[in-house]
Amino acid sequence: MSTFTFLWRLIMYRPYRYSFNALAWTLIYLAPIVPGLITKQFFDSLTNESAAAYGTWGIIAMLMGAAVARVMLIIVGFITDVQFRFRMGMLLRRNVLEHVLKQPGARAIPCSPGEAISHFRDDVDQSEEAVSWSVDSFGMTCFAAVSCFILIRIDAQMTLFVFLPLVLVVTTAQLATTRLQKYRAASREATSKVTGAISEMFGNVQAIQVAGAEHRVAQRFRRLGDDRRKTMLKDRLMTEVLDSVFSNSVNLGTGLILLLAAQKMRAGTFTVGDFAVFVYYLTFVTQFITNFGKFLTFFKQMTVALKRLTALLQGASANVLTAFNPLYLSKGERNAKREKTEGKSQDPGGDRLNRIEISGLSYLYPDTGRGIVDIDLTLERGSFTVLTGTIGSGKTTFVRALLGLLPAAEGTVRWNGRVVEDLGSFFIPPRSAYTAQMPRLYSDTLRNNILLGLAEHDDNLPRAIHAAVMEYDVEHLQLGLDTMIGPRGVKLSGGQAQRTAAARMLVRDAELYVFDDLSSALDVETEQKLWDRLFAARGEATCLVVSHRKAALAHADHIVVMKDGRVEAEGTAQQLIQSNDSFRKLWFGEGS
Repeated sequence: MSTFTFLWRLIMYRPYRYSFNALAWTLIYLAPIVPGLITKQFFDSLTNESAAAYGTWGIIAMLMGAAVARVMLIIVGFITDVQFRFRMGMLLRRNVLEHVLKQPGARAIPCSPGEAISHFRDDVDQSEEAVSWSVDSFGMTCFAAVSCFILIRIDAQMTLFVFLPLVLVVTTAQLATTRLQKYRAASREATSKVTGAISEMFGNVQAIQVAGAEHRVAQRFRRLGDDRRKTMLKDRLMTEVLDSVFSNSVNLGTGLILLLAAQKMRAGTFTVGDFAVFVYYLTFVTQFITNFGKFLTFFKQMTVALKRLTALLQGASANVLTAFNPLYLSKGERNAKREKTEGKSQDPGGDRLNRIEISGLSYLYPDTGRGIVDIDLTLERGSFTVLTGTIGSGKTTFVRALLGLLPAAEGTVRWNGRVVEDLGSFFIPPRSAYTAQMPRLYSDTLRNNILLGLAEHDDNLPRAIHAAVMEYDVEHLQLGLDTMIGPRGVKLSGGQAQRTAAARMLVRDAELYVFDDLSSALDVETEQKLWDRLFAARGEATCLVVSHRKAALAHADHIVVMKDGRVEAEGTAQQLIQSNDSFRKLWFGEGS
């Protein structure tokens, strides 16, 4: 996608808002035309060049009225500009975020979190600036055309000297394009590295302390800061040089106009009113030339922003950035969306789960060629199924492929007999809830980590805490559920982190609960309590559990033994002890 196409598609997202904004700012920039003509008439009347039709006070009143009208137009213009810019920025951020989150398993972005934040913040802002300044450029061009027509009728030679600096500005901006893009890209890259380093430091506090690497980390951060300072200095210097060229070229034109006007006034071919209108318009023409140069600069910088935003798409078309998606910014729009969502069934066979049929499910990792091949499995309502096997047998891969967190290459999943087309968007609460092998916790209170935006009602939170065997831990935390657990839950033990993730899942009523090695960091007694309580509290919910621990295997209605990405055997614990060597090794502790 070219930069111009990117600009045009952003404009066309809300063309009526853009048009209204362009109209408002065009009127703002055209507003000085009338006061200029009034000023010309006023000064000509003082030298008896023309008759004053309204008198001195009448002209002053008209000038005041024109000023007030322009102020009112500017207020309207700011409102329309903010409304359009806000929606445009939200569209870009929404589309990028949606694309990232829709990747199977929210596939890791090709940069650090800090760099991604820089893309979301700086590059979107840069794109906003370019589109917003296009409105100014259009309005100022209209002013330039009208004022040029008026000035040419007064004196064509002097008009040439008014617009001559524009040629210099355009030429300079074009010559500076490559270097400006280079400096801006380097500046953004250095800023991304700094923000990425900050994110990594906060996310690995314990590892840094244990390794005694505080000094080395600080040195690296200082070095990144120095690099950022240098690149930003070059970027800012280049911008200031261009601004200086713009301003000085205008000043040169101003001097030429003054010299030429003096000669013409001596010759009697130029009136005081003519001089006044040239001087009056000169201020706005100067603004036009300078701002037009700024628009060219922003447009070139938009090219850098487009490349950086496209990089986040990981090979997808840049059209994703400007897809015309609704934003639901007002309360009415949000309510309408909620009603539409509630009225539209996304479930191919009803929310209540009776049976899940998995046939031929396959996924191979591109780098290693390992994964799962041709997995068949049926989960009945209320069943407690355990996937087991040695490390690397494909248990986690199977679960992630089933939930749409990995892009299954082959296979079909049926919910109550009907095919699920999009696994990733389908297997979410209230249909399913999932606890990953490595819990993802956030620097927030324990309560918010469990609820994650879910409303606390009835006794859903206490029940989830009890089922996850966390009541003792909560009682002994300094602030209970309101205790801050730090980045990635660093203030919790491994077992507490796992049980927090379990409580997060259990607080959401679901038809299918999926546990991936939930109890690996728990002691035997706590693990036994966890499975006992879960088994008692789950009701008719279906459970799919990844584990090789006896406590989980003992509760299983059905056990699936996996080996080398395939199903090796199925059955109850007693049946598999008698018939399968791999399971016997796991059961009697001979395997991992």
